[in-house]
Amino acid sequence: MTISKEQVQHLAKLARIEITDSEVRILASQLSDILEHFEALEDVDTKDIAPTAHPAPLRNIMRTDEVEDSLSKEDVLQLAPETEDGLIRVRAVLE
Repeated sequence: MTISKEQVQHLAKLARIEITDSEVRILASQLSDILEHFEALEDVDTKDIAPTAHPAPLRNIMRTDEVEDSLSKEDVLQLAPETEDGLIRVRAVLE
């Protein structure tokens, strides 16, 4: 499939990029080459292949939840860079 210069200019307009005439010629050639590679996929026999969302089987691997002791309030406050009145002091987000 051959991409025309007008199609490249239209794509550039949609992408909101400015390209020169020499870039249009280069991109038309490169995009045409890319589409030729995709056209080769039309020759692949896929009638016995089931449609899939992903070529590899996926599954979530999650560890089991285990109840563990957490840090005490005093230990957490010792780790904080700044505290005030028994709380962690943070920089104001909204003023």
